[in-house]
Amino acid sequence: MEYIRFGNTGMKVSRLCLGTMTYGTPTDRWPWALNEEQSRPFIKTALELGINFFDTADVYTAGASEEVVGRALLDFAKRDEVVLATKVFNPMGPGPNDKGLSRKHIMSAIDASLKRLGTDYVDLYQIHRWDYDTPIAETMEALHDVVKAGKARYIGASSMYSWQFAQAQYTAELNGWTKFVSMQPHYNLIYREEEREMIPFCIDQKIAVIPWSPLARGLLTGKRTKERNETERSKTDDFGKSLYQMDSDFDIVNRVTEIAEEKNIPNAQVALAWMLTKPGITAPIIGASKPGHLEDAVKALEVKLSDEDIKRLEELYQPHPVLGFT
Repeated sequence: MEYIRFGNTGMKVSRLCLGTMTYGTPTDRWPWALNEEQSRPFIKTALELGINFFDTADVYTAGASEEVVGRALLDFAKRDEVVLATKVFNPMGPGPNDKGLSRKHIMSAIDASLKRLGTDYVDLYQIHRWDYDTPIAETMEALHDVVKAGKARYIGASSMYSWQFAQAQYTAELNGWTKFVSMQPHYNLIYREEEREMIPFCIDQKIAVIPWSPLARGLLTGKRTKERNETERSKTDDFGKSLYQMDSDFDIVNRVTEIAEEKNIPNAQVALAWMLTKPGITAPIIGASKPGHLEDAVKALEVKLSDEDIKRLEELYQPHPVLGFT
């Protein structure tokens, strides 16, 4: 395993992060989720492969993901040897204050996440999306207080417009509050719009970039085609269906398959190897729900793509509308 400095901090993380949205308890929203008994082997294997970075969120499987991940890490690792990240924003109840980035919700949400995770602190506390109903100063001061209370080591953000991220950073700096150290954008071979502004901004500001959906909801694995574009997960994944529909998306998948066959490796290794060549990328967030997923992902660290390979992978790309911000 390779380890890399996390943005401009002194913290080191594995070159791959295990995303844990799949783990917890199956629900109407997440019928494809793995239960705790099924989930634990993936977390154990990740640790054995050298992955020290784990990403979850309060909303994943209605809080069960945090519980399962927390118990597994307590059993399989020493707390200070892992980097544990979670998120806040999405609804966690029916009430008007059970969501968003108000001071009221953030202060309640961090305590609830820590209780579910079974830990005194998270290493990275991230805002899951931008809250248009709360002044950014209120959010940044609340997050600063979470850090100063020792409940989070660092704070990070996820998909938003670059001007919003810059506004948040400026607001924090102006007031002497804690600034974001990471950005979790939607980024992969099929969706590269973040190359226009967000990733260059992060490179300039030395902010860690930890992309979500590096395999485009599994589309880049080549298991689905335009004609047969459904898996058990995709059948109920309305959000995923909204992301990848252009003809060029499937042309890129076919190109990944071509190069994978030439190198006699799985598609996933090609797609991840491409991402690891891109400037500013710290650690793609990978998912794992079947045997071999983690091993394949780690092997991508050894794959060497030539300049010609990269050109072929990128030349079919067509601009997309902004996707993944909601």
